[in-house]
Amino acid sequence: MPSIIVSEPVATRQLLEQNGSVVVREFIKQDLRVPLSSISNDNGDKISSKRDIIIFSDFDGTIFMQDTGHILFDNHGCGPQRREELDEEIKNGVRSFRDVSEEMWGSLKVPFGDGFEIMKSVLEIDPDFREFHEFCIDRNIPFNVISAGLKPVLRAVLDEFLGKKASRHIDIIANDASITPDGSQWKPIWLHDTPLGHDKAASIKEYRTTASSESEDGSCPLVVFVGDGVSDLPAAREADVLFARQGLRLEEYCIENKIPYIPFATFADIQREISKIIRDDQRNTKGHGKPVQYNPKANFWRKVNKSKMQNKETKESVTSSKDIVNVTAPCVAYTAAPTSVSLLT
Repeated sequence: MPSIIVSEPVATRQLLEQNGSVVVREFIKQDLRVPLSSISNDNGDKISSKRDIIIFSDFDGTIFMQDTGHILFDNHGCGPQRREELDEEIKNGVRSFRDVSEEMWGSLKVPFGDGFEIMKSVLEIDPDFREFHEFCIDRNIPFNVISAGLKPVLRAVLDEFLGKKASRHIDIIANDASITPDGSQWKPIWLHDTPLGHDKAASIKEYRTTASSESEDGSCPLVVFVGDGVSDLPAAREADVLFARQGLRLEEYCIENKIPYIPFATFADIQREISKIIRDDQRNTKGHGKPVQYNPKANFWRKVNKSKMQNKETKESVTSSKDIVNVTAPCVAYTAAPTSVSLLT
């Protein structure tokens, strides 16, 4: 059994044996509703803020400049030529992302530890990510990786480049994996039963439900997304603030379709912009109500989903059929409205 897989603390990872394979699963999710405690102003002073902030970030091409899967496939799997052919099949709609990914991961014939060694030698982390991560930890801003890749691979990389203590502050929302000890079989365990395998937009919605769509005092949390490719767009639509890496496809798509975004070259740009957003929000709203940076379409759907949940709970708790009609009618009328509302395209 590769030692790199079992290095995760047992509190957050469990190894299961299934048909001779090592199945890696992580169970504990961080509480995403950790309130923002303070932020430093230009003079180094602390500004208190009541606004909750949640950051979601892509992994490959965003935190790291290369793609972890591509490194493995090119060196220990189908090879760069076949991988590029498969990528084209996804782009042209010939096959689904999930179908193609299963072929790519299935082509690997390498033990986890040996595959990890090649990743360590090739991967480059964003030069300012470590400082940005400390910035988030110091201010109790939850930072979450959201990826279509494999969780054990991503966790091992973060442990290596950040150290296990810092890595533990990052929750990873990605697919699990079944990997035989000899590396003869790599099999994704998909997070969602969809053609994507992992629907990033659905994951953000799930986490928002867990975190609650509004703060206890009625103020809206600020949801931030960081990405680099068009595949990140569904998740980006769920955010109030979108950061797109400069010069890559997500930025091009945002420009072409007039989608509001903030460009960044490194995570230092993101840190600077988030500090500014927090100061502006604190100055203008004192952390109450809607944030200064606010995506009404994303927040509209948050409220609709919350109404649906409340509607369901009401139906289950009210026993009189007449009362059910009276109580739930406004909710039914409200939830019907989104059919005429379009999301960002």
